[in-house]
Amino acid sequence: MKTALELVAAAKACIREVSIDEAEQAASQADVLIDVREPDEYRQGHLPGAVNMPRGLLEFQLSSNPACQSPDLDVVLYCKTSGRAALAARTMQDMGLHVVSCGKQHRHWGIAGANGLAGRCLSLDMRR
Repeated sequence: MKTALELVAAAKACIREVSIDEAEQAASQADVLIDVREPDEYRQGHLPGAVNMPRGLLEFQLSSNPACQSPDLDVVLYCKTSGRAALAARTMQDMGLHVVSCGKQHRHWGIAGANGLAGRCLSLDMRR
């Protein structure tokens, strides 16, 4: 059986993960910034403009929202330590989307001080 860390490492080998130095630029150029943490984590604080799509529901939320189905959509993902974002990025790539995963930034950005990270984020109504 593969461990969670092995699965994350395999995902990271197949995705584009940006460093903290590249993250602000990637997020500012993205169409949408997605926080893949759980709703309670999101409620405790999130980056400005981020939409919450927990990793466990990601495929279903993306599939049911027409705004998320364009292959031209530029998406930046983040979580607390980069593992969930990497796994989500791999899944979204398999779905045909252009995705960038942020590597361990969330912890370093500080929720309140994330200047400029809202990008041109779409307003995605995920309550459908």
